[in-house]
Amino acid sequence: MTTAPWRDPALPASARVDDLLSRMTLQEKTAQLYGVWVGSSTDGGGVAPLQREMTADYDWDELITHGLGQLTRPFGTAPVDPVKGALALARTQRQITAAGRFGIPAVAHEECLAGFTTWQATAYPVPLAWGATFDAPLVEEMARRIGADMRSVGVHQGPAPVLDVVRDPRWGRVEETIGEDPYLTGTIGTAYVRGLESAGVIATLKHFAGYASSAGARNLAPVRAGTREFADVTLLPFEMALREGGARSVMAAYTETDGVPASADPWLLTELLRDEWGFTGTVVADYFGIGFLRSLHRVTGTDTESAHAALRAGIDVELPTLKCYGQPLVDAIHAGEIPEELVDRAVRRVLIQKCELGLLDEDWDPEPTERIDLDSTVARGLARRLAEESVVLLDNPDGVLPLAPDTRIAVVGPRAADALAMLGCYSFPSHVLTHHPGVPMGIEIPTVLEALRTELPDAKVTFAEGCGVAEPDTAGFEEAVARASEADVCLAVLGDRAGLFGRGTSGEGCDVSDLRLPGVQGELLDALVATGVPVVLVLLTGRPYALGRWQGRLGAVVQAFFPGEEGGPAIAGVLSGRVNPSGRLPVSVPKEPGGQPWTYLQPPLGLAAEVSNLDPTPLYAFGHGRSYTDFAWESDAADAEIGTDGSYDLSVTVRNTGDRAGAEVVQLYLHDPVATVTRPDVRLVGYRRVELSPGESRRVTFHFHTDLSAFTNRANEKVVEPGVLELRVGPSSAEARHTTRLTLTGPVRTLGPDRRLICGSEVS
Repeated sequence: MTTAPWRDPALPASARVDDLLSRMTLQEKTAQLYGVWVGSSTDGGGVAPLQREMTADYDWDELITHGLGQLTRPFGTAPVDPVKGALALARTQRQITAAGRFGIPAVAHEECLAGFTTWQATAYPVPLAWGATFDAPLVEEMARRIGADMRSVGVHQGPAPVLDVVRDPRWGRVEETIGEDPYLTGTIGTAYVRGLESAGVIATLKHFAGYASSAGARNLAPVRAGTREFADVTLLPFEMALREGGARSVMAAYTETDGVPASADPWLLTELLRDEWGFTGTVVADYFGIGFLRSLHRVTGTDTESAHAALRAGIDVELPTLKCYGQPLVDAIHAGEIPEELVDRAVRRVLIQKCELGLLDEDWDPEPTERIDLDSTVARGLARRLAEESVVLLDNPDGVLPLAPDTRIAVVGPRAADALAMLGCYSFPSHVLTHHPGVPMGIEIPTVLEALRTELPDAKVTFAEGCGVAEPDTAGFEEAVARASEADVCLAVLGDRAGLFGRGTSGEGCDVSDLRLPGVQGELLDALVATGVPVVLVLLTGRPYALGRWQGRLGAVVQAFFPGEEGGPAIAGVLSGRVNPSGRLPVSVPKEPGGQPWTYLQPPLGLAAEVSNLDPTPLYAFGHGRSYTDFAWESDAADAEIGTDGSYDLSVTVRNTGDRAGAEVVQLYLHDPVATVTRPDVRLVGYRRVELSPGESRRVTFHFHTDLSAFTNRANEKVVEPGVLELRVGPSSAEARHTTRLTLTGPVRTLGPDRRLICGSEVS
């Protein structure tokens, strides 16, 4: 028997796909360009925008005779036992391969924003917590584990990570981001990509690009970012994750920038992404994003026009429907309205990716071959480490923490005894399980109250909820105040409830008008403080909230960003002192609820000044975090003169001067005193987490290259300009322990896409 060239694994993928394409009909080609969402909800309680309105009807048996590009969320749509789910997916794949002429399986994709979003899978901390760790290697290890679990059940692609940079913390999806700094977002996101891709799962970067810059922090609102903000803040993490991480897919954003929707923007999806950056993978639509060109953006009048606009821009795959790339596209091509070359371009990219996944091989087998355990001991251990490293001690002025082991503790607040308080909106229990009442959680999630009682068995712990998360009822205040008054210390465990489209206080479509604590939680905190008992505020949130109202009135403040299934024990460990807190803020914490939008990346006019009575200076700055030990910093770095294409090694020695082990995060910031366009006062260009035993010192060396000082000039070019720069090293964006002045000499350098993006570092 002769094997067709497209089946021959010895041939290059491009040659195999060329042969396959020559054999395919138009209908078979377009079938590779869409996905379907079997079992998706149409009852109005969906997990995607306008899901009910945008879901298209189809006949499954007829559909798959032409093949199928993607299967949407076979595990993340309803609770399914992982083993049974893997076998069901294998049966579906065999059905697809048997129905079509070529027997090409579908790519199965699943959400994996904070772990594999399926029943009984590990719920890791949300990406904002990853940012708080400043620990890229640990995030990479987590992503590798997530990828391995996904592959074990037959999943090939994950729509993650989110590389949107926070521009306004009122936005509901802040919890899904890594933070407000593009360098931190890019390096942590790149680590996640490396981990997921190393497990054989295609990482899909989202949302490309500008989604988090929506006006007024409203989900899907227009983006009004300027050219330089878009280039230097919005795009940088995507470029890093593609060039340094090797991501093989990109998801187009829902939003429009300056009147042009991302899903219909050839400059963004082809000229920049492919022609300039050299990307060769697939671009997929965000769910229903192509149809939104007609229904939301109104830049097209029909689904056919939407298909044409998206294909021309560079979107290869419509998800999770065939509303535009299905029959309307076929009919338009037959009518001569859309050139078939656009379909050929897209399907070639899709099939090359399927070839790389082994889906075109004759011996491809969908049956699971590994033992399936989606919440293994290893995975829970990783979740615990990430949670512990992500907890940020914002303040501890009087040393109330750590708690004495035999103290009387009143635990108060709506987040103390609720397992869902640990989880973001893209965790399976918050995202899907709320639509299936009566189904058990599927994983063990200790609450803060349970974990604290386990952590401090000799303490006398009482509990009162006090109030709900967002409800206005204050009836529980009296009991809460009574419990606090009887205690030596009160733990006020407050924060968010993750949800979707207004069903929570944080999450997709859960935007807020200001940064007050939700509901009456602020009033509850006032009542607890008024007792005179030291109050430790423990926040479990998806965004920062304004805390200036309680400045100087609290015994301590602990911030956790939805820390996952092991978050309760991690927080309890910090409170007891078993864990020395080492998290650092990936977002600024404001003083006043209306002092936003503000992030630390501000040019001079964005800083506090006498020209306005409003002071946007945060209460706790980006990069801030305290420890139970102390660190001394020394540096012998001297001012230097280098060329505009030069490099400089800056070293700092950090010593643990306390009596217990701890971790310091050494942060390197750039200050550009004079430039041809306004620049942020400071911006992160390097960091290194350093573990130190008592009395131990380590030397951290940053390898700074002038490429890292580049910015977009008035001619829309990335340039390095001659002049003076300051390298500031310190424990946060607001504190410089040492400053080195570099004088750059020589001509202005214009950089290409091969410029250096990462500041290397080493510890000795």
